[in-house]
Amino acid sequence: MIHEKLPKIWYGGDYNPEQWDEETVTEDIRMFKLAGIDVATVNVFSWALNQPDENTYDFTWLDETIDRLYQNGVYICLATSTAAHPAWMAKRYPDVRRVDFEGRKRQFGGRHNSCPNSPTYRKYAERIAERLAERYKNHPAVLIWHVSNEYGGYCYCENCQKAFRVWLKDKYGTLDEVNTAWNTRFWGHTFYEWDEIVAPNGLSEEWQGGQNTNFQGISLDYRRFQSDSLLDVFKLERDALKKHTPDLPVTTNLMGLYPELDYFKWGKEMDVVSWDNYPSIDTPESMTAMTHDLMRGLRSGQPFMLMEQTPSQQNWQPYNALKRPGVMRLWSYQAVAHGADTVMFFQLRRSRGATEKYHGAVIEHVGHEHTRVFRESAELGKELSQLEDKLIDSRVNARVAIVFDWENRWAIQLSSGPSIALDYVKEVHKYYDAFYQRNIPVDMISVEEDLSDYDIVIAPVLYMVKEGHADRLKQFVAKGGTFVTTFFSGIVNENDLVTLGGYPGELRDLVGIWAEEIDALEPSNYNEIVMQDKVGSLSGEYKCNILFDLIHAEGADVLATYGSDFYKGMPVLTKNQYGEGHAYYIASSPDQLFVQDFVDTIAADKNIQGELDSAQGVEVIARNKADEKILFVMNHNNQSASFDTGEETYTNLLTGEKYTGETEIKAKDTLILSL
Repeated sequence: MIHEKLPKIWYGGDYNPEQWDEETVTEDIRMFKLAGIDVATVNVFSWALNQPDENTYDFTWLDETIDRLYQNGVYICLATSTAAHPAWMAKRYPDVRRVDFEGRKRQFGGRHNSCPNSPTYRKYAERIAERLAERYKNHPAVLIWHVSNEYGGYCYCENCQKAFRVWLKDKYGTLDEVNTAWNTRFWGHTFYEWDEIVAPNGLSEEWQGGQNTNFQGISLDYRRFQSDSLLDVFKLERDALKKHTPDLPVTTNLMGLYPELDYFKWGKEMDVVSWDNYPSIDTPESMTAMTHDLMRGLRSGQPFMLMEQTPSQQNWQPYNALKRPGVMRLWSYQAVAHGADTVMFFQLRRSRGATEKYHGAVIEHVGHEHTRVFRESAELGKELSQLEDKLIDSRVNARVAIVFDWENRWAIQLSSGPSIALDYVKEVHKYYDAFYQRNIPVDMISVEEDLSDYDIVIAPVLYMVKEGHADRLKQFVAKGGTFVTTFFSGIVNENDLVTLGGYPGELRDLVGIWAEEIDALEPSNYNEIVMQDKVGSLSGEYKCNILFDLIHAEGADVLATYGSDFYKGMPVLTKNQYGEGHAYYIASSPDQLFVQDFVDTIAADKNIQGELDSAQGVEVIARNKADEKILFVMNHNNQSASFDTGEETYTNLLTGEKYTGETEIKAKDTLILSL
């Protein structure tokens, strides 16, 4: 559990009472009780209010807020307020303001505008975190610390360039090692002095808005450095808090598939992972599920916090549709089903002005409880109270893992070729979705994760093979595991230097093939995957596109070949015996029908089955606690659908109703069942 004082699924969200008068706050608290709100995140953007100048700190409003909420049954997720620096700081200390990708010095404004390597920003951020910890270390309302908010964005200022050189010295030791790692003899870019190295941006090595780079090595390292720099600022505040409150957990809210930070590194430094879930109306349910699982995977399966979602609509997407009736409840339970121990919103009351005034809230602008959104929120709050501690300390158990690596994603994105159509996240999701459609749970894991608990490990487009990863994969397969990788894998090491001797490099003996060439065609040009014989659920022909590895079998069995072009008849799907297990290689980007049949085949081979049979669009996943299994059955369809419990009888934890055999579930409904 997150904190023993509140051993249930927390329910609440961001609250900004400093924006409202006394009468409004009084009314808010009345409605919090009606809605079952038991946790409020406060002080997220209040640095300017807390510290009006360099030497003055005034927490009077915060004292009153925390005391008042606690007296009315609401615990506190206390933020450090450092998500946006004050105007006085930007005016007096220009070093706190970032320099953007085009080399322009920012003025005051926005949110993510603080340079992580600014001595001024680091000093004042650490100082206010410590002041808060000293003040509230013994307050019974405070259950968790929330550092800053949604870290992100890069800086290219002189302070960052200097810090980057120090970071490089720590990593490589000498300039000779840097030159080797970056292959700087290409284009005569050899460095002889450390201060010759500048930040790779639109003024130097990168182009197309940072989508491509002349030297992948320096651009990769700068992304690592910026992720580490922001993480260092988080750790600076975290350590200041821990000095006074060592037993209080510390988190910061991540953003799911956000591309700029290596969240696996961040997860190691957080007591509990939290994240903000904002799918659009056309985001596939399986993409949201995959992102929940990725957040759970940042700490090897530990439950996480859903820190933010909207109860109704967002304000920043091109088309901000309302959540249809039942969807907020459905998506909240989807988060819980995949490992969330909180259901929290941004925001509890809609702001009156500025950019988020049209972002939804539990309490709308009308200011009373007689709205659809509030009624749905109150109903969910009541249900979460009914569940009490039934879900706390439960886990999602998976026998299948999919590897996700932010640095691999960066390297693919930065590569000048072979295809702009290659999207790492889409390729990963393609395989995740196939398991999702069969209600088979999946863990999203890092390249460092222990593989011993899994039967199947899939690493789509494993372009970058980091040191030691190939050996771990070989050990996994040799002991009987099934490993799957795809086209454009095993190409480079972690410095984006090609592993010589033939693709797929360090994976070559594991998968038993050699890729001689890689063809890249515009995505509307398809080839065919022609099965040689029926293999499990695989038979006949399928389509493939984007990239086409021209491979030769080196011990692997050829299960399918290309159907056209000059490489017609060359292998496109292979299976290699390695020790007691098998490694598959899929040499192109296949259509979803192939992926589904392929996943059915390898799952059946390992006797892995979904939780329950269900209709299309009905998601079933379990959380497990000791010997108890709690099933979440969620109908994402706009009409009723069915699922089948077989001969087992399940009890609805919310209503006590019994279900056996084929059962109907209403549109957008969620059932929480136990045996």
